[in-house]
Formats: sequence, C-alpha cells, structure tokens
Amino acid sequence: MAETVRVVSVNTGAARALRIGSRNVISGIGKAAVQGPVAVMPLGLLGDEQADLSVHGGLDKAVYAYPQEHYPFWEKQRRQHGANLFDDPLPPGYLGENLTIDGLLETGVWIGDLLHFPSCSLRVTAPREPCYKFNAVMGLRDAGRLMMEALCPGFYLAVAQPGPIEAGQAFTLEPGTRGLRVSEAFATKRLKHLR
Repeated sequence: MAETVRVVSVNTGAARALRIGSRNVISGIGKAAVQGPVAVMPLGLLGDEQADLSVHGGLDKAVYAYPQEHYPFWEKQRRQHGANLFDDPLPPGYLGENLTIDGLLETGVWIGDLLHFPSCSLRVTAPREPCYKFNAVMGLRDAGRLMMEALCPGFYLAVAQPGPIEAGQAFTLEPGTRGLRVSEAFATKRLKHLR
C-alpha cells in the first residue's frame, strides 16, 4: 500500500432519469462532491441513493470507492472516442463512486480487508461490475469492456462501523483473510463474461 492513502472526495447523488437511446431509466450513478462530513450508515452515505438494489446498494455494496489514479485513463478514452471534445477533466464522482480515493488500487486490496477512517470503518466486499448505464454516462459504447480490459473497477464496501467521513481524511488498511485481491476477483468475473 502507498505511504499516504486518503479520501480525495466524498460524493453523493439522488436517483434520477437517465436517457439511454430512446428510453429513460432511473439511475443513481450521477454523483457530485459534497463538502464537510457525511454520515456513513449501514446502507450507505446520507443523501445518496441507488436505483437498482439488485446490482448496487444493500449491506454488502453500501459504499463504492474508486481510485483517482484511473481518471487519466478515462479522460484519454473519452478524448480518443470523441466523448470529451473540450479536454475537460472529469470531476470526482463521475464514475458513480461515493469515495474518490488516492493511494490504493485494486491490486493492493483484498476482499475482506478493512479500511479504517478516523470515525468509521468499511469492509471490502467486491469489485464493481460495469453496466449499460456506465456506458451511457461515460459516452462510450464500450466503457464496460474497457473497464474489464484495464482491470480498473474500483470496489464496493460494507459498513463495519458507521460514522462520519469527509474529503482529505487519511485512512489505513487492516488486512483481512488474504484469499482474493479485488483485481483477481474482477478478472475472474471478466473471464465468465468472455465465455
């Protein structure tokens, strides 16, 4: 793990209509940074909503963390495919994450690890699996495939100890049972999709 691991941004959003092709679907993928402490409760962050609880949310997927180190990759993909004509940087939360983090990648965290923040603790449960809504938000028809190829899904967290969290906080990782890294779990899911 890197010397400094920290929360870059805490992001929440309401579920709302998302236009995909000729239809509207309800999605909670749209997140924006919030200032100050945000309460982390067993089902997620105060003020945050998930639309499809069969895929996102619930006790095991209450919070979604994404490394900011992957943002340049997505900005490059969007430029190359004409989804970002003005070369604007993507704001924190754009990939639907609740926590934009720095210093901890999927290769350095295992399913079951605990992340300890000053006032709460979160347990790593699973890699994110991209869906068609992710493709729509990114403006890339193959965004999900690109995420799978690059092995950069971010990871879901269950709330082990509720409490407030805010941008700028450092956190530590307590190793759990070291069976499967997040990147390995995602690679396994990727192989199942290829079959």
